[in-house]
Amino acid sequence: MAADLSTTPNSGIMTQLCGDAHLSNFGVFGTAERKLTFDINDFDETLPGPWEWDLKRLAASFEVGTRNAGFTAQQRRKTTLAVAEGYRKQMRGAAKARVLDAWYDRLDADRILSWVRSEKEAKRAGKRQVKKTQAIVAKARTKDSAAVFSKLVREIDGELRIQADPPLIEPIEDLIGDAGARNRLEDSMRMLLHEYAATLAFKNHPVKEFSFVHMARKVVGVGSVGTRAWILLLTGRDANDPLVLQAKEAQESVLERYLGPSQYPSHGQRVVEGQRLLQASGDIFLGWQSAEGVDGIIRDFYLRQLHDWKGSVNVDDIRPRGAKFYASVCGQTLARAHARAGDRTLGA
Repeated sequence: MAADLSTTPNSGIMTQLCGDAHLSNFGVFGTAERKLTFDINDFDETLPGPWEWDLKRLAASFEVGTRNAGFTAQQRRKTTLAVAEGYRKQMRGAAKARVLDAWYDRLDADRILSWVRSEKEAKRAGKRQVKKTQAIVAKARTKDSAAVFSKLVREIDGELRIQADPPLIEPIEDLIGDAGARNRLEDSMRMLLHEYAATLAFKNHPVKEFSFVHMARKVVGVGSVGTRAWILLLTGRDANDPLVLQAKEAQESVLERYLGPSQYPSHGQRVVEGQRLLQASGDIFLGWQSAEGVDGIIRDFYLRQLHDWKGSVNVDDIRPRGAKFYASVCGQTLARAHARAGDRTLGA
């Protein structure tokens, strides 16, 4: 879509773009303060650019998603306009807000639940939407390293190992038969973890209390096909103190062809710096580093927790009643991110 957007007019007002702001790239996740917040959750394509590109991408995704769901033309129009209206109102408020209020502004899950209940009382949402939202929030709170550990890890011959789930998850010993090559890759990953610690948000970081145990290759989503992703199992105090990270390859943003190259030497750093700027509160384990693969090629990666209270709306469940509300929330969330990353007062 970047090629299409590059030919459209824009105001010249620049901000940090998500780069792939579609309706499936919004959801809830846990903050460092152990709150559940709603925000953008995919930054693989992030780069500075015209704010309109993200908004048009988001609006287009709602048009396509609601069309696929069987909405009428009028229903699709109302939903898509709600994206722009939510963005406009949120940005206007941010332009008038005090500086720190704009920076600290976030959308907590409890606030969303309250809004959904209000929408139901106003007959703009039904019981189904309320129950779905409550279920997403409740399920998200169960998804953390301990839950991932119990699901993916087994003790084999006295050692903790990520179990195979082909073709989605392949432990390193199933992937690389040669012991020497396998050991070199594990050593490379240990070095990556050691150096990655220096890119984290603060020095005295808990990651330094964890040790590498095992790794497995993970198949990533459709939009990232062809990139490498690893599940990394670490333990802290003992085997009952797990941390599960994901190291995902970061490649050149699709926007760079039209907006110029990133200012950062590493695409992992590009992703992390963009995410830190756009998200109201991020994963404390978010960082970047490069590593050499068994093929001798050095690749950029960014690292984060595999799951940390994550949850999202199933786009197949979108219904006309409630779709307008969700579209507005996504528009507001995008504006909230842009307000932190750009000059929000230009639109005042």
